[in-house]
Amino acid sequence: MTLRLTVQRQAWLDHVRSTADAAGQMVPVVKGNGYGFGRPILIEQAVALGHEIAVGTAYEARDVPPTHTPIVLTPLGSDVPSTLPSNSVLTVGSIEHVATLRNAGWTGRVMIKLLSSVKRYGVSPEQLDELTRCIADAHMQHYGWSLHLPLDGDTTQHLAEASHWIAQLPQHLPLHVSHLSPDSISALRAAHPTQTIVARLGTTLWLGNKSNMHLAADVLAVHHVSGGTAGYRNTAITAEGAIVVVGAGTAHGVMPLAHNASPFHFGRQRIQLLEPSHMHTSMLFVPAGNPCPAVGDVIDVQQPLTRVFVDTITWS
Repeated sequence: MTLRLTVQRQAWLDHVRSTADAAGQMVPVVKGNGYGFGRPILIEQAVALGHEIAVGTAYEARDVPPTHTPIVLTPLGSDVPSTLPSNSVLTVGSIEHVATLRNAGWTGRVMIKLLSSVKRYGVSPEQLDELTRCIADAHMQHYGWSLHLPLDGDTTQHLAEASHWIAQLPQHLPLHVSHLSPDSISALRAAHPTQTIVARLGTTLWLGNKSNMHLAADVLAVHHVSGGTAGYRNTAITAEGAIVVVGAGTAHGVMPLAHNASPFHFGRQRIQLLEPSHMHTSMLFVPAGNPCPAVGDVIDVQQPLTRVFVDTITWS
């Protein structure tokens, strides 16, 4: 039972280095499932890219070695974990976030999250001065600004949104920006030469060239059928064919694609799901006459690497 990621190591490393070089001053992001690689593997690469590493939560900050500064991207909830390194930079986007840190006794560094068109968390322009005062009153050190732009949309609009915020900020602290390409970051820096702009890179850095990667899973069993039911949900089988059992499921983060399309492919054909994946297994149905894998074959898996937890990585 294996969900495996195969990676062309040198091509991947070349992409990571060239992307970081093109971005100029940047902070690598290592969070969640480690973009399919796992966080430890990416931390090994991130330490060579600068002295700061951005992580998703305060619980992930312990992954960062003490020689580097963890920048926590998500505001804390009700408490500060005991594993949080004292040199961390925490994110705040509201007065309530500052109050949580103050109540927990935090007097370290904080990054102010600016409200963007994504409209998750972040301070509005109208509340910016008050939030800055609250940070000073709580004896925390203001480390910089953070702007999280949308993934989709028009680049010109994204640059205009960033420029609108820059016009309202004191420029003695750096602005960390997510989801701008190296070319867009260069354009933003050229338009605002007195503002230090730091590119925050995650998906673009680690997964920007997917031609170097291949996700696949093992076939564990094949049952030829012509009727009856199968699966956890006693799904009716209405045609002759084969049930193909694959060693990848929801425990790996494997799920149907848009419109419930199956993520599994064999012989350049999509294989339909017999029923939704469950834990470590998926059951597929191949109609009679279609290319059918055998036990021991490996079939392609189409999933966002930001979602999956692979069993093994093969470096080629």
